[in-house]
Amino acid sequence: MYLCLFSSRFVGVNASDINYSAGRYDPSVKTPFDAGFEGVGEVVALGLSSSATFTVGQAVAYMAPGSFAEYTVVPASTAIPVPAVKPEYLTLLVSGTTAYISLKELGELSEGRKVLVTAAAGGTGQFAVQLAKKAKCHVIGTCSSDEKSAFLKSLGCDRPINYNGEHVGAVLKQEYPRGVDVVYESVGGAMFDLAVDALATKGRLIVIGFVSGYQTPTGLSPVKAVTLPAKLLKKSASVQGFFLNHYLSKYRAAMDHLLKMYESGELVCKVDLGGLSAEGRFTGLESVFRAVDYMYMRKNTGKIVVELPHSVHSKL
Repeated sequence: MYLCLFSSRFVGVNASDINYSAGRYDPSVKTPFDAGFEGVGEVVALGLSSSATFTVGQAVAYMAPGSFAEYTVVPASTAIPVPAVKPEYLTLLVSGTTAYISLKELGELSEGRKVLVTAAAGGTGQFAVQLAKKAKCHVIGTCSSDEKSAFLKSLGCDRPINYNGEHVGAVLKQEYPRGVDVVYESVGGAMFDLAVDALATKGRLIVIGFVSGYQTPTGLSPVKAVTLPAKLLKKSASVQGFFLNHYLSKYRAAMDHLLKMYESGELVCKVDLGGLSAEGRFTGLESVFRAVDYMYMRKNTGKIVVELPHSVHSKL
């Protein structure tokens, strides 16, 4: 295995960081351990024959456990060359590929289908909205503010729903009486129940997370499990989970496609560096804690990214 040592410039924050740190993904991992899943930076050292693929100073993106670090060692085979060290490329590593692969493999999108995206202005939601619109679907997106509604409209979202100003269930029942064909769901709890109720006949609900339950002791989000089978049976509807690690065979092709879309101007990669947070931008590893709190307070628009000052990496 050929290894590269990367100097991290930007690292991504994900809702699942809490699941990992709580031991829900791998209970065998004991503290202390490194957290974080993704980063963008430069190659600072090469191992074995990795010099055949990379050069020192090259811009790279990588998805690897323990990415909340100033330096990260990653197998050369999993590193992805990018044109520049920009946080926009980081948005694609987990969030973009999750939306792309899940909708492609499970969504069966086609023109005219009605697609509901929950947490639509978040890190993965922004991509689900855009990809569904690329497939000529009618897209509904839930969010928590008028500012996020405006952002969703800028992405082409046909019907943003600010759940702090409108009741999601009432809107869906009144404006979409025949239901929605596909739901891209990442919230869980009451939102999951509303989404199930809104499914059309033969509708599909894709669960990519349940952030409302990640901070509970068990990590479980309450759903109406007693009534769920009957509701699905009545509509010939389905609920299917999606976990990116189970689709890694599709990962590189998805990244290549998304990179081309971004470079050609077909894809918006919204980054939130915390500029509007109470304590300012997320700078340095010590700000990861603030960034996670910011996400769980539903403050972010787009992907939350932490910047690591370049001066930190001037020398090994």
